[in-house]
Amino acid sequence: MAVKRKKLFDPKAFLAKIGEGRSIDKYRKGQIVFSQGEPADAVFYIQKGKVKVTVVSEQGKEAVVAILGTDEFFGEGCLAAQTQRIANVTSMTDAIIMRLEKAAVVHVIQQEPAFSELFIARLLSRTIRVEADLVDQLFNSSEKRLARLLLLLANFGQEGPPAPLIAKISQETLAEMIGTTRSRVSFFMNKFRKLGFIHYNGGIEVHRSLLNVVLHDTPQIKTKT
Repeated sequence: MAVKRKKLFDPKAFLAKIGEGRSIDKYRKGQIVFSQGEPADAVFYIQKGKVKVTVVSEQGKEAVVAILGTDEFFGEGCLAAQTQRIANVTSMTDAIIMRLEKAAVVHVIQQEPAFSELFIARLLSRTIRVEADLVDQLFNSSEKRLARLLLLLANFGQEGPPAPLIAKISQETLAEMIGTTRSRVSFFMNKFRKLGFIHYNGGIEVHRSLLNVVLHDTPQIKTKT
């Protein structure tokens, strides 16, 4: 009598379709996924698009904490006894996002090692990036911080192929993320464009040559005298 083998669990397939405790929603650019202070009762997975994570102080000052993209999780604080959301998440592009109820996530983590491995790997990757962001903020110039942010948004040096064309993002948002002023961001963006590192084409097109800013000092733009 043949032994029936258990079908191998595919975490990517699990995260691709709706099921018990799993739903999928489409978000328009600028639409709120969840807000600070709301109940924390689910984990989210980005199937497509980008989201912005922000926090607002009691004085009303907003700070951009992170920008997350395809194949990343967010909202996992509910798994660590977080009862309320401590940040706002807003779609930066049209996005497709899966919502996984807390109970569904706990169950699949406990029952399927393949999912646990993928989930932990994604969270560790984000933690490493956050640490690198902190080092960047402490030790690098605002010019290098901006260059690194643009490269990350274009997926250079991350899993998957680069996506050089970044959806339109305001200079105010870029300034908030690197801890500088909008005028400085405008100055550096114009400098990068004149040097051929970026190009405006309905969004921001990032060229690999922008790595020169991160690895070395950028050349000075020659001006006519």
